[in-house]
Amino acid sequence: MYPEYLINIDKVSKLSEEEKVALKEVTQKYKFRSNEYYLSLVDWEDPEDPIRKIIIPQMGELEEWGSLDSSSEKNYTVQRGFQHKYRDTALLLVNDVCGGFCRFCFRKRLFINPGEEVSRNVEKEIEYIKDHKEITNVLLTGGDPLLLSTKKLKDIITKIREIDHVKIIRIGSKLFSFNPYRIIEDESLLDLIEENSTREKRIYFMMHFNHPKEIQKPSIEAIDKVLKSGAIAVNQTPLVKGINDNSKVLSELFKKLSFYGVPPYYVFQGRPVKGNKPFIVPVEKGFTIFLKSIASISGLAKRPRFVMSHKTGKIEVSSMTKENIIFRYHRAVDEDNYKKFFVYKRNPNAYWYDDYKDLKEIYQF
Repeated sequence: MYPEYLINIDKVSKLSEEEKVALKEVTQKYKFRSNEYYLSLVDWEDPEDPIRKIIIPQMGELEEWGSLDSSSEKNYTVQRGFQHKYRDTALLLVNDVCGGFCRFCFRKRLFINPGEEVSRNVEKEIEYIKDHKEITNVLLTGGDPLLLSTKKLKDIITKIREIDHVKIIRIGSKLFSFNPYRIIEDESLLDLIEENSTREKRIYFMMHFNHPKEIQKPSIEAIDKVLKSGAIAVNQTPLVKGINDNSKVLSELFKKLSFYGVPPYYVFQGRPVKGNKPFIVPVEKGFTIFLKSIASISGLAKRPRFVMSHKTGKIEVSSMTKENIIFRYHRAVDEDNYKKFFVYKRNPNAYWYDDYKDLKEIYQF
């Protein structure tokens, strides 16, 4: 049951003609894409429905704010579609299409300029990985790798698996919520996972569930199939205004995922990306919501860290007092930074690490 994909806002039958006309202005700048399955999850009677906000454009996206590459991924691009930011992890952009375009996507530049940053042929990248024995993890992302044909995906994964020092292959995908039938109905994909997720070298699925409402029966079945095929699954989500910036919603998401064998991994502070202003929550408000969400859930469900994917590394929000906020590097490009804690005066209007100016102390262990 492969649902039909829609790339024209006019085809969304539940929208009024007035909405379609207004939203065309948005989609001319930031593309729209969805499918019948995912749109069926929307409660069209509720203008605040979280699935609607994830997938249907908003006029606020036209507000001028941010940049298209807020984490400076270009600085770590060593070959087209290939990034090496952290010593042990390489990232391959293998696709510039998704099952749907989340309105708050941090990499929407791929969809604005398709083909410019994606690696269609991984031969050079494979040679780079072979030459850099410090690389133990390779992340396939984009775009969504699971929208590639299984044949193409097999070609990439098989080549990576031949490199002995690569122990983990990660696949970032939102198809478990956008279109779980891609996984459920393709036995060859499940065979590919089983062949390449071994006792000593696992495949990890980095799933993207943003709201509990996305976790429907087909999603649970898709999760179960990849787990039974030998893969390991985790979930990551940005904190998104109007979608999951509520401690009860976030807590429910964490608990449900843990029940189905998908422990939460990261909660991201929304990046200052063009078009994303309607979805951004201030850092300190977001951290407060995050802390409340994990306060009364089991240890298995309360694993996520609240981080910012900054150009210098993954900066974790560690703690807050009445006057100060404390950051540390969870991953750092400059490995000396990993040892440091940064104490700033609080700023309730800060949306990103760079908004903090009043540095009080740097501690180092």
